[in-house]
Amino acid sequence: MQPKMKLKKGDTVKVIAGANKGKEGKILEMFPAKSRVLVEGVNIISKHAKPSNENPQGGIVKKEAAIHLSNVMLVDNKGNVTRVGRRVEGDKIVRYSKKSKEVIK
Repeated sequence: MQPKMKLKKGDTVKVIAGANKGKEGKILEMFPAKSRVLVEGVNIISKHAKPSNENPQGGIVKKEAAIHLSNVMLVDNKGNVTRVGRRVEGDKIVRYSKKSKEVIK
């Protein structure tokens, strides 16, 4: 069973642990089965690529690697890191900032 993902693709997050602590970026991709996220500009790795049609030169390519979901925190509209809660408003379930109690997006 996969854990409930409280973040979504496109959310701005801040890294709170690890070598990239303090960096911010948008979530590009989510991997719920592995509890990992791909964050723009965070956890850059060097990958050795063979020449191909897309990259005829080959060589060393810099790209983002996935980091664990527990190492990132959502940045709310005010720029503060916060935990994410869920509540019912009307007939919809909305995500809200636990710090400011405001609805996210």
